[in-house]
Amino acid sequence: MRDIAVFSGSAHPELAAEVCTHLGVPLSPIRASRFANDCLEVQLLANCRERDVFLVQPLVRPVQEHLVELLLMCDAARGASASRITVVMPHYSYARSDKKDAPRISMGGRLVADLLVAAGASRVLAMTLHAPQVHGFFSVPVDHLHALRELASHFRQYDLSRTTVVSPDLGNAKEAAAFARLIGAQVAAGAKQRFADDRVRISSVIGEVAGRDVIVLDDEIAKGSTVLELLDRLRELGPRSIRVACTHGLFAAGALKRLGEQPDVLEIVCTNTVPVPAEEHTDKLRVLSIAPALAEAVRRIHNGESVSALFDAPPTE
Repeated sequence: MRDIAVFSGSAHPELAAEVCTHLGVPLSPIRASRFANDCLEVQLLANCRERDVFLVQPLVRPVQEHLVELLLMCDAARGASASRITVVMPHYSYARSDKKDAPRISMGGRLVADLLVAAGASRVLAMTLHAPQVHGFFSVPVDHLHALRELASHFRQYDLSRTTVVSPDLGNAKEAAAFARLIGAQVAAGAKQRFADDRVRISSVIGEVAGRDVIVLDDEIAKGSTVLELLDRLRELGPRSIRVACTHGLFAAGALKRLGEQPDVLEIVCTNTVPVPAEEHTDKLRVLSIAPALAEAVRRIHNGESVSALFDAPPTE
């Protein structure tokens, strides 16, 4: 591909390299250094002038470090006369700060969107934002992908004739319903109350679960408290089997280990939007690659083709 340059920050260079492999372009190098006063400096080590520049950086821990690095990458590309700067952000962690649900609280989802645009981003490519309204926080075009096709392709290897997709809460029920349609399953949802970031209560599960093969689907799993609470409610209803799936496998604070230790959880499935913590491991984990989908979206953005058409056809095996 001509006139395209792909750079990666330090958050997930393996994913960026895989995207470039599918595109057939080199991953352009960057130099990130730190001054004596702890300030970051970023230099893009490839020509950007009048080129279509793509900056790959999920916002993962340490989030603030990676955010500032991304802002500096945008600024460097703008200063180097890039014709267009697309931020490829597979995980937008600030999307969870999307509403004013307490007095005098900040809305980080909108603020960070404004910062990216101010730094020079002219387009954003994101995947499975925490809430649909976050799309509207950006004043530049946003191409919003999802990983439901990749997840569906994985689960089609099983007998799905008695399967129910369970959303932990009503907020994710629409995505769970879309996934259920893809695999020809029923859908159910938990009635959840959140009291703190890591303290939730699910009082009941709405839908048919007893004697069925359950796939718990959420957009992300961080500490895993919601999924563990849901598993307790599901066990009371007697499902035949349980599998857990999400797009963003953050698995913070030992979550993957705790989920892997659940004897009735047969499998934990996520994608590589974020790097899975190296210190955590379980034989139940399956990581699916979304690099082909990101690469195809990048190609379509570069060529001025429809990105939404990506969801009209089944994924390439």
